[in-house]
Amino acid sequence: MRYSLKQLAVFEAIAATGSVSRAADQLALTQSATSMALSQLEKLLGRPLFERQGKQMPLTYWGAWLRPKARQLLFDAQQIEAGFDGQHIISGDIALIASQTAAEHLIPDLISIIDSDFPELRIDFTVKNTQKVIDSVRRYQHDLGIIEGRCDDSRLKQQVWCHDHLVVVAGKHHPYAQRDQVSLAQLEQAQWVLREPGAGTRHSFDSAIHGVIEDLDVRREYEQVSVLRTLVANSNYLSCLPYLDVEKWIEREELVALNVPDLNMRRTLSFIWRADAADNPLRDCIIREAIRMTKARRREM
Repeated sequence: MRYSLKQLAVFEAIAATGSVSRAADQLALTQSATSMALSQLEKLLGRPLFERQGKQMPLTYWGAWLRPKARQLLFDAQQIEAGFDGQHIISGDIALIASQTAAEHLIPDLISIIDSDFPELRIDFTVKNTQKVIDSVRRYQHDLGIIEGRCDDSRLKQQVWCHDHLVVVAGKHHPYAQRDQVSLAQLEQAQWVLREPGAGTRHSFDSAIHGVIEDLDVRREYEQVSVLRTLVANSNYLSCLPYLDVEKWIEREELVALNVPDLNMRRTLSFIWRADAADNPLRDCIIREAIRMTKARRREM
């Protein structure tokens, strides 16, 4: 074996950060040492691993081919260093990225369980909308993602975690708030504020109304659920949001969940990871504990 783990670590850090200087900072190396390690690795392998495009360093074909294999070697080395004494087999760092619904309502409890039962498992956690979660996992920026709805990218594997549902909400003074049920035609006549395109909630809602509502009057689009809740509570707008995000507001009678019999807005929350990723006990541990947690919640209800 001609290459070293240090060279692979440098390669992975540059791929993750997008630059030699940021990789050097991450690895606590000088920039010249980082550049030298990359040059030596490319020379040993006989292939360029990055395109040199100014400050940008996208992976070449060979770099993209190498990255999952290098990550697995580095992970295995980390496991060897941690030891296999039973208590520390689940040990190391994993990058998790999740959409807003899971991030706000499920992930905090999951991380508490992981911290208690697997103290050597360290989770680097990021929150983005579903499309950005998919993009990040596909580009190797995160090891594991949690999305709302489906992902049909063949480069990614998907496992359902749990289910939730969306509701159409109005403020308590909205003309529809006192109706026993609301028709699709009435929804089409209303003014709306919605999540931004790319959000899982928006995709699920758009799919639900596709073919049954011709034209929706969307006045505003925001990433922040809190902004949408407040706008709806204080105006005559409607919105469509996860029930988990509006449950307390409905209980306080600040929002009203409209009964729309013609819309089915049940959906899934799922884990995704790259199909070419090797076995990863940290990923498997998080998925297993997450499913166990939601099953326990259902039994308590």
